[in-house]
Amino acid sequence: FRLNCSHRRDGDFERVYPLIRKYAAEMGRKVECLGDLQGPKFRVGELAADPVDLVEGDILEFGISVDDDDKIRPGRITMKPTKEQSALVLAAKVGIDLLIEDGLMKVNVVEKLSDTELKVKV
Repeated sequence: FRLNCSHRRDGDFERVYPLIRKYAAEMGRKVECLGDLQGPKFRVGELAADPVDLVEGDILEFGISVDDDDKIRPGRITMKPTKEQSALVLAAKVGIDLLIEDGLMKVNVVEKLSDTELKVKV
């Protein structure tokens, strides 16, 4: 049985795991459980308007949304202010590559503006 940790909400596994064990025992079956630990990801926010083309060599702002109106627009990529995404931006160092949206986009950190804002090169 695979427990997908990428889409886990608080309390999900604590509720589901005992049920798996209970029904496996009732059926007399040995059921293995696997916790799929993909790890943290950058998930970009909402678009302000039309899709934004990323052109190789462009320099963009990359940061945590300051409010609900701080959406993706030309020259800026934003992310929702989750605990995980805030920690990833905080830990980012100049020179590292960031993979966004399951590796569909890759940018390189060229400047750290603050604990929540970076400049990146496509």
